[in-house]
Amino acid sequence: MTFDLSARLAERRAAHLHRQRPLLESPQAPLARVDGEELLAFCSNDYLGLANHPEVIRALRDGAARWGVGGGASHLVIGHSGPHHELELALADFTGRPRALLFSTGYMANLAAVTALVGQGDTVLEDRLNHASLLDAGLLSGARFSRYLHNDADSLAKRLEKASGNTLVVSDGVFSMDGDLADLPALCARARRQGAWMMVDDAHGVGPLGATGGGIVEHFGLGLEDVPVLVGTLGKAFGTAGAFVAGSEELIETLIQFARPYIYTTSQPPAVACATLKSLELVRREHWRREHLNRLVARFRQGAEAMGLTLMDSPTPIQPILVGDSARALRLSSLLRRRGLLVGAIRPPTVPAGSARLRVTFSAAHSEAQVERLLEALADGWEELNREPGEDA
Repeated sequence: MTFDLSARLAERRAAHLHRQRPLLESPQAPLARVDGEELLAFCSNDYLGLANHPEVIRALRDGAARWGVGGGASHLVIGHSGPHHELELALADFTGRPRALLFSTGYMANLAAVTALVGQGDTVLEDRLNHASLLDAGLLSGARFSRYLHNDADSLAKRLEKASGNTLVVSDGVFSMDGDLADLPALCARARRQGAWMMVDDAHGVGPLGATGGGIVEHFGLGLEDVPVLVGTLGKAFGTAGAFVAGSEELIETLIQFARPYIYTTSQPPAVACATLKSLELVRREHWRREHLNRLVARFRQGAEAMGLTLMDSPTPIQPILVGDSARALRLSSLLRRRGLLVGAIRPPTVPAGSARLRVTFSAAHSEAQVERLLEALADGWEELNREPGEDA
């Protein structure tokens, strides 16, 4: 008996679900060289335009000169360097929490937090549209795992009534494929009423949301009692790499002692922590980035709605255009690329069947003129798509 991998791949191609990796040949920036073409990109999560910021680059270079390149070992052996420690202190201050703990990736942070906090005899309740890392963490924890209806506090309440043991409610802060916000005030109230803990993965909210970029918790004015477990990533709005969990002294010490993805992995390069300290400074200091980003999003939504495109309920830099059919979504992405723009088509299984979309994302590095160019290209591409033979408008 052998694995028939070719048949699986052929099935995926036939369903218009085959994925390909664009080859980026330039730094993260609105104008990018991809697969040998110069394109205007609207598909990066570099929301505040810091991934190629000269001060962040300089901090990385100076950090490597001072601390070398590799982390060398896990944090618990000899891999917890000065920059790591300084960054954890800065992130704790930034989030208004007693402590923060660094991780190499957001996926690892989510796996670590969930699996360290619950196990057999406990309960994990998650939003149906949570990120794959959160869903995987729930399944791997060994706890009783259930998914409530998207952003539905009443659906959560029904599951909370049946929960047993320690109960952890888990939600994205900003849903990465829809761009909408979790209804945290309602979800947190239900969780607290039942004695459950709330964990929020704010990967796409930290940076763009909140008066100081503190994310969805700051946006809603919530505290440690409402959201005991807060996860944030550093490879999106911060423009660097890694992730963190912020919370109480007891939470962080529990993760250090029991979270296998933290204990058994080499720390991130200390120079990356140096770069993140600089980007955190910029996030807190340069409020104009969030203000400019909000203006771009508002203009895009106004123009896209005027041409009849179906947008999703998102106030964030993630602005999906709902197409529905995977083949049509791919075709619209191709038509934009022909016009010099790069916008990715997102298809199942990343999103539910029948909800393929173009995931447009904005950065503070985009200009107003570039948004106008996107709207013009969308108008032309949408018109061409809907007049092609055999396609329904």
